[in-house]
Amino acid sequence: MAKILIIKLGYSETLDKEISTTTSLGDVVRTTVLLNFFKDDEVSWLVDDKARVLLERNPLIKRVLVYNLETVLQLQRERFDVVINLEKVPGICALADSINAWKRYGFRFDEYNGIAQSYDGAEKVLALSLSLNKKKKNKMFWQQALVEMIGRQWEGQEYRVSYKPRVKTTYDVGLNWLVGNKWNNKAWPKENWKKLEELLRDTYAVSWQAGFDDLYEYMDWISSNRLIVTNDSLGMHLGIALKKKVVALFGPTSSQEVYLYGRGEIVCPQSAYRCVPCLKQECFQPTSCMHFISPDAVARAVERILKHG
Repeated sequence: MAKILIIKLGYSETLDKEISTTTSLGDVVRTTVLLNFFKDDEVSWLVDDKARVLLERNPLIKRVLVYNLETVLQLQRERFDVVINLEKVPGICALADSINAWKRYGFRFDEYNGIAQSYDGAEKVLALSLSLNKKKKNKMFWQQALVEMIGRQWEGQEYRVSYKPRVKTTYDVGLNWLVGNKWNNKAWPKENWKKLEELLRDTYAVSWQAGFDDLYEYMDWISSNRLIVTNDSLGMHLGIALKKKVVALFGPTSSQEVYLYGRGEIVCPQSAYRCVPCLKQECFQPTSCMHFISPDAVARAVERILKHG
């Protein structure tokens, strides 16, 4: 049995350039695909407190460690067989390098330049995150990139979350309409959501997003739906993790990196903009590309999936 440390706080999205201290909960969820490779090992996971709920009670994780000074000092005195650092924040990279381990994967600290660098296996991912042109052309699924970073083969392994539904499936379609603060331009306009509800409600039982202040309530709401229509957001990744049918709406972000495991469809804008996907958090067009996803196209995708699987 090997002793494994996964460092994924959610501060820097693994395939994106951006680094912040705003926690990306969706990025933490999709990193759980790595747990498939350590089922017989002793896994510790260092995470930001805001994302702790997503990892708690997971039978594949022995310890969920919240990132703070006490935990940092403790880890610097422990010894691991493997450390996997998926944060590009320089200070987190320096911490990962200071922890005693036989093998290391992911990102390391460049002592000369004070920036993140890659270990063997992570070079392609780092190159993608630093170049918009390379990222736009990327056709490698996010899960595949993570798995290959640790020298394993991706064969469609699923996300591994521990949540057990506390509710029954009550609705046909859930409208997951909100997005996080980091990427406001990923949001489909509210009037389009209302139009979609009008198109669906005579045939299907429709519910609106709930659980805004409680992740357990949010996961309960997702679990209560057969299918969720969602922006590129935490809700999309939770829907994937909970094995729900998903219709995902993409505009400024890359849809090519998202794998729905054969349980859904991706709908992109039908616009003349050459910048889509721009991979930027602000839109400089007179009308956002998300306005060019028609409610009719989304309703047809919902019907295809619910009627024909």
